[in-house]
Amino acid sequence: MPQDVPPPSGSRRAARPGKREERRDSQTAVRTPSRRLNLDQMHSRLLGVGMGFLAIYGAVALKATFATVLMPMEPEKRQIAPQVPEIPKSDPRGEMAGDFVLPTVKRATITDRNGQALALSLPVAQVYANPMELIDPEDATKKLKTVLPKLDEAETVRRLSLKKQFVYIARDISPVQEIAINNLGIPGIYFEAGERRHYPLGRTAAQIMGSVDIDDHGIAGVERFFDQRLNSDRTPLRLSLDVRVQAVAHDELMAAKDEFSAIGASAIVMDVRTGEILAMVSLPDYDANDFNHAPNDARFNRAVTGMYEPGSTFKLQTAAMGLQLGVVHIWDRFSTIPIRVGRFTIRDMKTDHFAPWLSLPGVLAYSSNPAAAHIALDVGAQRQQDWLRSMGFFNRVPVELPEAGRPLVPASKNWGLSTVMTVGFGHGVAEPPLAIVRGTAATVNGGILLKPTLVARDQQDESQTPDAKVRPVVYKPDEADSGDDIGAQTPVGTRVLSEKTSALLRKLLRLDVTLGSGKSAEVPGYYVGGKTGTAEKIGAHGGYLKHVNVSAFTSVFPMNNPHYAVYVMLDSPQGTAATHGWTTAAWNAAPTVKKIISRVGPILNQFPDTANKDAIDASLAIPMNPSVPAGYRALGPGNDPGDPRNQAHTPKTQH
Repeated sequence: MPQDVPPPSGSRRAARPGKREERRDSQTAVRTPSRRLNLDQMHSRLLGVGMGFLAIYGAVALKATFATVLMPMEPEKRQIAPQVPEIPKSDPRGEMAGDFVLPTVKRATITDRNGQALALSLPVAQVYANPMELIDPEDATKKLKTVLPKLDEAETVRRLSLKKQFVYIARDISPVQEIAINNLGIPGIYFEAGERRHYPLGRTAAQIMGSVDIDDHGIAGVERFFDQRLNSDRTPLRLSLDVRVQAVAHDELMAAKDEFSAIGASAIVMDVRTGEILAMVSLPDYDANDFNHAPNDARFNRAVTGMYEPGSTFKLQTAAMGLQLGVVHIWDRFSTIPIRVGRFTIRDMKTDHFAPWLSLPGVLAYSSNPAAAHIALDVGAQRQQDWLRSMGFFNRVPVELPEAGRPLVPASKNWGLSTVMTVGFGHGVAEPPLAIVRGTAATVNGGILLKPTLVARDQQDESQTPDAKVRPVVYKPDEADSGDDIGAQTPVGTRVLSEKTSALLRKLLRLDVTLGSGKSAEVPGYYVGGKTGTAEKIGAHGGYLKHVNVSAFTSVFPMNNPHYAVYVMLDSPQGTAATHGWTTAAWNAAPTVKKIISRVGPILNQFPDTANKDAIDASLAIPMNPSVPAGYRALGPGNDPGDPRNQAHTPKTQH
């Protein structure tokens, strides 16, 4: 019964797995569509999220494109002002100089009258370290050396190895160096913001600018005089200087100094109506950016600190004094015969070109020492002192420079007969060149003693104006000077001369250039007036040095309408073949003034007037030997109260 025989047990066990597989397959078949459905849903969701992000970022990108490229909006000033300075606008005339400040510095800029920067502060940084935070001082030093090539490695390693929390590494590094050091990533290295004073024009007006110390405080020049103002008010300080005029004066003075081998020189250009100094040069000079290494002789400002015997330029003051006091008149005559005083003799260098007696115009034109001494004796010692004191020759010149020196004048008790005479022709006293320029301006501007200034007139505050005695004066030309218009700008200062005396002195100064010792200063069309001055130099141990001179020429132009004073001084010039060995002012200082005037005239809007030459010459003409008016007895032979040989020196009377 094979059909009843049960199958082997192994056959039954083998059949069971087949059923399970069927069941598994059926379950898998049920689960597979569910998984696919889940995956499809997940993909859809991810795609939706991705599309959402894409839409958001696309909108942001589109917005940014419109905001920065297609339609940019100007940022509000408050958003960027702390980080970004304003972009300077083109301003060739310097009209906006008062609004320009550097945002990261505290000391104000200094400019000339046209806005040209003369001194400004640049942002810098100081590098310091905390040695306690450093890991490897030697490695840090090597890295710093790559940015700071002048760094002393040995000293820096020593300092960085100290048990301190603060040591300086370098001062006044540039912003580029600061970034480079910062990028080195050295722990314990820090920066301190600072500023460094810079003088972009180098030698230009170096002695006027002065300098600042390491803490940015002024130590010389206008930097020192205006130190508080420069550190408290960031508005630029505008000076009266004109760098164009300064450059011309510097170039011509340097050429003269080299040509005549002078050991020093000075030049000044000043407005005789306002007292504004447009140029002040002292040679030798130096680069203002290297103040600490400049020799003392270069730092020395000969225009205000140097004291020199004025020589014959002082004869202008002697003539002005005599005329203003009514002691002398233009028709009076004065002896040129040498005067013996003790063991000294007052004489002229050369007398073969003028007579033994000269009228007042001739005294100035031919520059006679004995004749000037006679005028001073006629005035007398006390009135001479009073006059010089009123003209400011006994005090420092009131200018905005701490270096302004005090003149050297004899004590009143020593003001005897010889002093009266020698001072009359510019010996026995020592004055700075600016004092001579100031005195010259007063003789031609209507008689007003001005306060020289280095600050542009429209920036002067009321506290800097003269005292209560100072008052404005308008010069009103008399009939002989009807072509003048000096009253167009009113000089403000102290009256020291009458308008009539001032008008007369202008003619005398013009005569010195047309017919006198100042002929070499003439510039056609500018009607220059001036006075030469040559004084023997005093040696280091006292006493005058023969054939060693200080030569100077003080001038004003144009004399028919005085605007500008120009002064040149050469210290110890040497004779040349062109000067026939002469070292007097007529051969060196006066020609230098001529060159300066011819170049600066157009810069100052002063152009030569040759079309009206005859009329202008006539208005400035004065005879070399004026006739004596009826009813007057002129000083001269037989009537010379100033003759030192007379025992009684009584003031003369005129009838």
